[in-house]
Amino acid sequence: MPEALAERAYEPVIGLEIHVQLKTRTKMFCGCKLSFGEEPNTRTCPVCLGHPGTLPVTNAEAVHFALMIGLALECEIAPRSIFHRKNYFYPDLPKGYQVSQYDVPLASRGRLGDVRIHRVHLEEDAAKLVHAGASGRIHSAESSVVDFNRGGTPLVEIVTEPDVRSASQAKEWLELLRSTLRRLEVSDVRMEEGSLRCDANVSIRPAGEATLGTKTELKNMNSFRFLERGVNAEIARQEETLRAGGAISQETLHYDPASGALSPLRSKEEAHDYRYLPEPDLVPLAPTEEMLERARAALPELPAQRAERLERDLGLPPDNAQRLAFRTDLGDFFEATLQAAGDGADARTISNWLTGDLVSLVGDSDPAASKLEPSALARLVGMVAQGAVAPSAAKEVLAILVADGGDPARVVEAKGLGRAGADELTRVVERAMADQADAVEKIRAGNRKAEGAIVGAVMRETKGRADGAEVIRLLRERIGE
Repeated sequence: MPEALAERAYEPVIGLEIHVQLKTRTKMFCGCKLSFGEEPNTRTCPVCLGHPGTLPVTNAEAVHFALMIGLALECEIAPRSIFHRKNYFYPDLPKGYQVSQYDVPLASRGRLGDVRIHRVHLEEDAAKLVHAGASGRIHSAESSVVDFNRGGTPLVEIVTEPDVRSASQAKEWLELLRSTLRRLEVSDVRMEEGSLRCDANVSIRPAGEATLGTKTELKNMNSFRFLERGVNAEIARQEETLRAGGAISQETLHYDPASGALSPLRSKEEAHDYRYLPEPDLVPLAPTEEMLERARAALPELPAQRAERLERDLGLPPDNAQRLAFRTDLGDFFEATLQAAGDGADARTISNWLTGDLVSLVGDSDPAASKLEPSALARLVGMVAQGAVAPSAAKEVLAILVADGGDPARVVEAKGLGRAGADELTRVVERAMADQADAVEKIRAGNRKAEGAIVGAVMRETKGRADGAEVIRLLRERIGE
């Protein structure tokens, strides 16, 4: 291997292509209702099946949602755009082409965070191929069926500029995009159901150079974790190839998350391979000022804006502000708790409870779906601040409130979780010191970690009713510090 190649530093250059299924009532160009998980080929009609002589009609709700997305991503809206026929043969395309937009997309030149948006356009989804073993309805080992229920579903494709420089940045940015789309309520954005699908265009180049390398495409990453792992695997593969003196081929690749292997699917197509032709059966899209104003009026506070406000106005740590903003349900519960706490509420402490202990209990579920009321959480945080209950005991109270609801003060009284008094705590600390003589000697010798044994013993005896900081104060006081 040439020494220069072995020592050269490479820089990844990544662009993302995201397909978003819109949450409309009907398909893109016909009146069939959208569905997920229903019997195959039960949501179809002559239009979405591509029967001769049928004429499509553009879904106005899909156009409205696409305008909202374009505006939310700070794009320029085209005064006039048209649909095209993207020609390619595959069993999931009944017409032999996909209706999409080509040279003049609905929106372009936008930005989300630190990544520029190249284009945002409308198109229809393809049907779904169901292979043997993927469905209980198929028994032949050599058969597949085409389920046209998905065919014609409204899609918005979002294409970024090649501004992403690492797999972790790609993952974080896609999480921001998903949060933004969820906040707009234009899509379910469930990657596991295919309503949000991401392709990654990956290339590398010598660090400091401006010329782009040959790109490959990773298709249909169906989770954030797999996106990050797949892009890292492809970066490593390209680096290994170039350091060995080889060349990168422009191709489409499949990443297998189970094995971590990359396998080629086909050579990557260029635009001319699809023979884009203007769609003669659809009128151009020319958004009126009324349509634009309606889309602007429908825009809520977006996650990036919310994170900035929480950090700026409430003094939340950036990580807390981002977590609350990226999860709309969590952010809404936080703001309701803050309002219930009233004037002088400690927003930072409440955010810590929300993003830490509450999330550990509810996971990805909406906290509003639990039995916990925002006002109850506000009262519990207040009780901790007033010294009525120790933080460790308050965590036990929180778990009870999430599962059963109720008033935190009554739970504390019923469970005997009130904070240990000064005299009781002193006695328990002295007893723990006597029982843990070895730990006490280590503390006297300067080993602060040994304090954990004393604190743990006190917490066990008081069943979490002691304040850890007060235990350490009493401990140090008694060893003469």
